[in-house]
Amino acid sequence: MSAIWDFSGRRVLVTGGASGLGLAGAQAFAKAGAQVAIADLNREAAEAAAAELGKGHLALCGDVSHEGDVEAMVEAAERDLGGIDILVNCAGIPDVFKPTVEQDYAQFRKLVEIHLGGTYLVTKTVGRGMLARGRGAVLNISSIGGVMGLSPRNAYSAAKAGISMLTRTLACEWASKGVRVNCIAPGYIVTPFFERLVAEGKLDAERIVRRTPMGRLGHASELVDAMLYLCSDNASYVAGVTLQVDGGYMSWGAASDAYAGPIDDGLSPS
Repeated sequence: MSAIWDFSGRRVLVTGGASGLGLAGAQAFAKAGAQVAIADLNREAAEAAAAELGKGHLALCGDVSHEGDVEAMVEAAERDLGGIDILVNCAGIPDVFKPTVEQDYAQFRKLVEIHLGGTYLVTKTVGRGMLARGRGAVLNISSIGGVMGLSPRNAYSAAKAGISMLTRTLACEWASKGVRVNCIAPGYIVTPFFERLVAEGKLDAERIVRRTPMGRLGHASELVDAMLYLCSDNASYVAGVTLQVDGGYMSWGAASDAYAGPIDDGLSPS
């Protein structure tokens, strides 16, 4: 986090907040003065993350694709925080890297229900309080996979594309009521999950760097600043956008490498 942000007095709910980009966002909001509720399917991880943030932060457990769980988590956050000013939808699960004809439909449905359905359910539920108060900011997490075809990751790409369009429709519906809805489409960000995909041979870090005009992978801190901006009063006239944070990856269209310099993929030593 490079910029100076002040979220003092703001109440933030982060789904999928116990690990990865969700945890990085939760830590950044807390550091900027916000009171944070971390919601995650893993109760122990959520409790550990909230404890690490310090006194006054909250841990919640539930499945974002289950309406009863969502109602309970939001009710607890509203009660214990006194309201929710900012919602960050980060909850998600890994996708499969299989040819379409070998993919299991139940897995396809599960991924879409969690990524897209979960974003819808949590936003709808939190939105009731925001609309009643006449203010709020919602930040969704899409992906370059929601804009570009990442074969054979069709369930993931379809869900992320849906999140970007859901962002637009909700923003159009709620902007005049004081609730802004925006989205970030991260490129390849170094996280434990990304490193695992590289280790498993599912992603080629060097090829990705060559395809990225900036010539490197992204880091969670760079995504966090975009999160904080879109949720801050500095973005008071920004609604319905999907902001690319990808080092120029989605802008490159030539039939050649985008970067020809030395490679430093930024991964942890093996």
